[in-house]
This record gives sequence, C-alpha cells and structure tokens, in this order.
Amino acid sequence: MGSIFKSSSLVGIGIIAGVAMSMQFSALASKNVGDGLPLDELRQLRDVYGLIKSDYVEPVEDKRLLTEAINGMVSSLDPHSAFLDKKAFRELREGTEGRFVGLGIEIVQTDEGYIRVTPLEDSPALRAGMLGGDVITRIDKVSIEGMAIDEAIKRMRGDPNTKVALTVVREGAPKPLEFVITRAEIVQKSVKARIVEPGYGWLRVVQFQAPTVDDVAAGLIALYRQDPGLKGLVLDLRDDPGGLLQGAIGVSAAFLPAGVKVVSTNGQVAESKRHYFGKPDDYSLTEDDALARLPAALKKVPLVVLVNSGSASASEIVAGALQDYKRAIIMGGRTFGKGSVQTVHPLSNETAVKLTTARYYTPLGRSIQAKGITPDIAVNERADGDGYNSLRTREADLEKHLSNDRGEESAKLSAEDAAEQARILAIERKLKPLEHGSATDFQLQQGLNHLKGLPVQRAKAIEAPALAAGTVAVPPK
Repeated sequence: MGSIFKSSSLVGIGIIAGVAMSMQFSALASKNVGDGLPLDELRQLRDVYGLIKSDYVEPVEDKRLLTEAINGMVSSLDPHSAFLDKKAFRELREGTEGRFVGLGIEIVQTDEGYIRVTPLEDSPALRAGMLGGDVITRIDKVSIEGMAIDEAIKRMRGDPNTKVALTVVREGAPKPLEFVITRAEIVQKSVKARIVEPGYGWLRVVQFQAPTVDDVAAGLIALYRQDPGLKGLVLDLRDDPGGLLQGAIGVSAAFLPAGVKVVSTNGQVAESKRHYFGKPDDYSLTEDDALARLPAALKKVPLVVLVNSGSASASEIVAGALQDYKRAIIMGGRTFGKGSVQTVHPLSNETAVKLTTARYYTPLGRSIQAKGITPDIAVNERADGDGYNSLRTREADLEKHLSNDRGEESAKLSAEDAAEQARILAIERKLKPLEHGSATDFQLQQGLNHLKGLPVQRAKAIEAPALAAGTVAVPPK
C-alpha cells in the first residue's frame, strides 16, 4: 500500500491532528487522464480567478488563490482527502513516528467551541500543572470560541523551546487559570502492557505507529516474563484512532496462525487491489522480525479485544481479522466505521495530496466503511450505561463520506439522538474521565470476567451480530 520507510500505510482517526484516515505514501507518478478536459469549466475557473484579482475589496496573492483552489478541489471529494501544506505534511510524517513538537495533550472540542484536554504522561502540559478535564478558552490571550479545531492546534504547535500561554477553566477553581508552557518534542508511547492480576494481562495499543509492532512484541514478552502461566489477555483498542497499516497487520499476526490473510484493499488503480498477510514482508518496517521472538503459547492464549466508537481504521482491521478467524471475543461498542485508504502523494515544495484510493476489507470480505465492527458481546463503558459513547459521531455521520460498497451502513444520528448526545455530554463533563486499564475500568473488568468464565454484564441494547448465527467460515490463506 505505498511507502514511508519501507512501504508503510496509515489507517486512523487522529485525536490531535486529523480525522479518520487510512493512508499510504507514494512517489508522485504521472497518470494519463485522457484528453477530455472540461474546457468550459476551466474557462469558468479562469474567469472567477480574474474577477477576484481585479474586483475583490483588497489584493489577494496568487499563491493563496491557487492553494485554496487545490484545497477545495481535493477536500470536496470526501472527509479524508486533503491538500497538505508544508507544515501539515511534516506533522503527518512526525505523527507516524510517534514524535511531534507541542504541548503533549489529547483534545476534544466542546459544544461551546472550547477544548477539553487530557495531558499525556511526562508532557510539558502535565509538568506545567494542567490536569485532565481542564478546558482551554484562550491561546495566547486569543479566545478560541468558535475557532476551528485545526486552527487551535496550529496555534498550540510550534518550534521546540518556544512558549505558548493557555487560559484554562477548571471545575472547582474560582477563576480561570493561566499556564505558560514551553513546547518540546513529544514522544508518544504507542503501547502499554501490564499484569492486571495473576494469570491475566492487559495490552493497550494507543495508536499504530512505526514502532508499534516492536513495542507490542516487547510488551508481550515482558508479560510472559512476569507471568509465564498467562491464562488470558485483554487487547485494548478503545479510542485508538489507527495509524500505520503495517502495525495493524503485525498486531493481528502476533495472535493469528502464521501467514494468514489479514486485510485486503480494492480501488480504481492496480496498486490498490492487494491482499496483505501475516508475513514480515507485509508488517515489518525493518529487516528484523520482532514477532519471531514471541512465545509460542501466545497463539492460543484466550483473548478478548476491547473496542468502542473511538476505535478506527487500523484498530478495526485488527478487530475484524481476529473476529473473522474466531481468534478473539470482541467486546465493547460498535467501532467508528473507517474503512477507506488514503494515499499520500508528495508534490513539489514539500507539500502533498492525501487522496482516498481504496476501501479495505476483513479476511471474510466484510466492508467496514461507514459500518464498523459490531462486538460479539456488547458491554457499556460504565456499569450504569454507555453514556456518550453510543451517540458519538461515526464515519456514517460525516458529510460526503464514502459509501459502503456492500450496501451495509450504520444508521446516522437522528435529531433526537443529537439532542440526547448533547444532554449526556453535559452530564459526562461532570464525571471523572474514564481511565483505561484502571481498577475502575468497567469494560476491562467484564473482559477479565469473560476470560475467567464468570458472568459478563452485557449492554441492555445489543446490536445485531456481525456474522450470522452459526457462521464458521474461515478465510483462506
């Protein structure tokens, strides 16, 4: 599927700097698009360009007009195609490496147009005193109410060792707080692993990045060193926005029989029609095969995979493959539904175009696009209900989203659901944020219950199963 380093592809919804995407990096190649150029429309474009240059209230640079024309042309196709300027292209590449310069915060935009934050571990924001749940209202004294989230991100990012001032509202604080934070390079850890109780491990993939396969292998080896008699494992993909396709293939391959098909793609051009297997050539970005060092017992250890509406693309590839082969029980809520691939074509002047080029499919040929993965066991996020998770915006809710070519899409949010979403969000702002992997993590506890053969508290409203009852088909190698 294309390449950065050794042919890497990206699949994900970026929490900080992007929206659902599956990407590959490709060298720019000239393609014959035929001689039928729409001359009338090109003349119309020329005329509008001329009018702006001659009649607009103030002068406009040629570069700005042409860049915005390109941007509009590409972004009009679907929610994930885009023109990337120098900065956006650089940040995209940095994100795949798990490194970027900034404050080290995950962000969510509130209904009022402000930004609620969760500081990353050992980040400049955390060291400055920011806490999870803090709401940013101003950046360098400028109100961000109504500001596009991409613009807010741009203002918070910058060069290393430069400073940014944030005005923050904190629940319980009598007045807004001011933080001056020094930007630094952030190295985001993509994998967390620990023994949660004797015999049972928890492995969380935060995002699929270049080091993820190596980090997953290291985490699994560490778990087996701590507890060689591992009885069960919970693979946590909740709120994982995706990332490199190679990471998804490698994580799937760690648990599946050697060499089986993990995912396939299909699009207009020959390069987009591919099958990917659990082999080093398809998941390793280096000459070293990190999975070769894994204990053989891992292939048979009972496995539960936790997902929710924030699990997208690469996460859905893993969940879909493990579900198709009946290797794991998928538990939680229906996933985001991001099942398309974006190819990044570098252009001149260090810019690029990110263009949707294919859909991807599970080993049994299921299309995830605008549908997502339905869990085998639906479990709410909290003991008292699923809250905002069940009403989050998904791929099917995005304007101009790519259709599901198998004719199966999830329902869009109704007006009633949107109102309920706002009401529940207002309530959840007052609750302590969920901490994945903690002692109070309800879904994790239900996953452990399943592994132990204990009763699981299922969600009251269970969606239709992803596979028909009795389906035992196993995908071909």
